[in-house]
Amino acid sequence: MAKSKRAARALQIAVVGGGWAGCAAAVELARAGHGVTLFEASRTLGGRARRVALDAGVLDNGQHILLGAYSETLRLLKLVGVEPRRALLNLPLQMRYPPGSGGMDFVAPRWPAPLHLAAALLRAKGLARADKLALARFSSTARWMGWQLHQDCSVSELLERYDQTARLNQLMWRPLCLAALNTPPERASAQVFLSVLRDSLGAKRAASDMLLPKVDLSALFPDAAAAFAVRHGASVLTGATVTGLRQLDGGRWQVEARGEAAGGAFDGVVLASPAAHAAQVLENLQDPATSSIATQLQAFETEAISTCYLQYAPGLRLEQAFFALVDAPAAGHWGQFVFDRGQLDATQPGLLAVVVSASGAAAAQGQTALAEAIARQLAEVFRRPELASPAWSRLITDKRATFACTPGLSRPGNATGLPGLTLAGDYTASDYPATIEAAVRSGVLAAADYGAAP
Repeated sequence: MAKSKRAARALQIAVVGGGWAGCAAAVELARAGHGVTLFEASRTLGGRARRVALDAGVLDNGQHILLGAYSETLRLLKLVGVEPRRALLNLPLQMRYPPGSGGMDFVAPRWPAPLHLAAALLRAKGLARADKLALARFSSTARWMGWQLHQDCSVSELLERYDQTARLNQLMWRPLCLAALNTPPERASAQVFLSVLRDSLGAKRAASDMLLPKVDLSALFPDAAAAFAVRHGASVLTGATVTGLRQLDGGRWQVEARGEAAGGAFDGVVLASPAAHAAQVLENLQDPATSSIATQLQAFETEAISTCYLQYAPGLRLEQAFFALVDAPAAGHWGQFVFDRGQLDATQPGLLAVVVSASGAAAAQGQTALAEAIARQLAEVFRRPELASPAWSRLITDKRATFACTPGLSRPGNATGLPGLTLAGDYTASDYPATIEAAVRSGVLAAADYGAAP
């Protein structure tokens, strides 16, 4: 890997926010020779993809699937000393449901693209001939279109336009849309969905691989990123809440903070905090440019994600590391994917994690009721009565997990219009939805404004 060019002049840069975007920016800035101070309000790095310490032990605040297409994430993992082959379970593209649950079995072999998809389609079980033809037609048409739309619309409209079957929508397109965009198909951006498909299904075979973390999310990148930055002279301050920014004479910036940090003056600031906090900081600057961005961010709708952890006897295992689930709220089936954590991390035997994306309605059931419903769902679809009675369960819901990725949504760029102040976060302008890769790419772009080149 080529080394980055060092900045023409070493600057003192504050990075506000220790999520994946902030950590990516800190790594690139420190590598370029800048003096970096990273401020994180929490005691744990990682933002909305981090570990949490609970009475039950260390869990993640949400179960994630990465893709082989996450090129910047994988590059930075290697850069900070994390070996993807050891930290991630690499599985071929698949959409597999529990046998007998009314789903399908779709697995792509590790063949060159696009033969891997053709083979998966031919071998798929649980899809009728009409379903397979519809999927092939959609894929070929999307390629012919260059994965681009003249005008954005909802994913549901796109699927209807290309005559996708009801069964294919239920078993393939809806779960993929929820997993990737965390927005229901009837409200999700078709163009962003196509961009995700372009870089996974429409790219080389390895790009469609599904990567499951085998370590907690903070250990996967943020912790190693912070250690890398510190080795390159950075300071990492946790428990340090930034309350505001102030422009100083000479183009410098004052960072106002509370906690274990007293703030300080810097040549530049990368504002990598969540969209709501960034909007507040930008609005308080009372500058027309930043006020406009603040108004833009305040208009974002948010979507929740819930992850239900269920602990069973240590010997309990599923037939594979994860399954898709048919979500049917009317039947009390809220779960969309289930992961066998014991197959990912040997220290978590018997622990299952069930994900509910766009979980507003599900979370409204209440923590206890939703956890019990998910346990019953698992018992029914796997035909294993013991799954209805876990030793304990824990539901973690992030009510502002992502922005709602709706058609035509206008997202701000990294530039704020003020010299020395740059935005970073999964909500900045991108053809990707609010994913780990979008956050990392944004952090890298923000660092590039200060001469830090990958």
